[in-house]
Amino acid sequence: MKTVMINDCAYVGEVLLKYMPSSIDRQHIKRGRGFWNKTFGLAYRILRAKGDVYHAHYLLQDCYIASRLHKRPLIGHAHGSDLRESLAHPVWGRIVRHDLKSCDKVLVSTPDVLAVAKSFRHDVEYLPNPVDKELFYPKPLTAHDGRRRVLVASDCSWRVKGTDTAVRALSQIRDEVDVSIIGYGVDFEKTVALASQLKLKLNVLPKVPHDKLNEYYWASDVVIDRFQLGSLGLASLEAIACGRPVVTYVSREYEEYKEFPMKDVRKEDEIVAAVREADVGLWRKEHAYFTAKHGLDDIVDRIVKLYEELAAK
Repeated sequence: MKTVMINDCAYVGEVLLKYMPSSIDRQHIKRGRGFWNKTFGLAYRILRAKGDVYHAHYLLQDCYIASRLHKRPLIGHAHGSDLRESLAHPVWGRIVRHDLKSCDKVLVSTPDVLAVAKSFRHDVEYLPNPVDKELFYPKPLTAHDGRRRVLVASDCSWRVKGTDTAVRALSQIRDEVDVSIIGYGVDFEKTVALASQLKLKLNVLPKVPHDKLNEYYWASDVVIDRFQLGSLGLASLEAIACGRPVVTYVSREYEEYKEFPMKDVRKEDEIVAAVREADVGLWRKEHAYFTAKHGLDDIVDRIVKLYEELAAK
């Protein structure tokens, strides 16, 4: 059997392909941000591709082109912003709705968009995001004197990630923490300015390739992720896999997170308390959840079984 993976998001497709059994032949159609790459060039490559199942990431033009070119069976894999934002767009919304209705199967990567997708079709499934176990694995904390080392791991976005909330919270305990932040995101400059205004010193780290992020996690004592969406981001999953306790907003309204130990940490005082209390004990509980729900082998087995079921129809 051969699978054709189209586009990617949060390295989900890349990790799935890397750990699939050798019995599955595979092709990954990646694209850049240029006009040709996103349109005619992409369409040409999809047209030429031959597979037994097609797996498109993001319910936007990649999935739409595959559908219009009658590439079947087709899995549309939603990753959040396509259903949170693009669905409401006057142009992109038509494409998203078409993809939701025309795919042979729809997967979502986070529980916060599951209900949205299910309003269009009842058979949508939540597939937890996998984490590359060769890159992200536990290392013991390194002994050091001084303040707690806190890594703000997500990209700087106030509206989506709540980076401003994290900075305001950490400024309240600025004498207790050494804060590092990765220098990217739409609100990076605003974030640095806010920290300066609040007298919170930030150690700005350069953006590095994905396979180098583990070094940032291992160099921290606690990792902070996002405080807006209520779902676990990839940074949280990778940090937990690397052996570090994570402080992030996980909403108790999602059944999929029932076993996650930290719920509804969203306000500044709640973040402050969580950062102060985050320790190896918290990490063990988070890692138990991670192992049970985001086990790489289980996720790969699920997707391979889905491929086989669709290819057999």
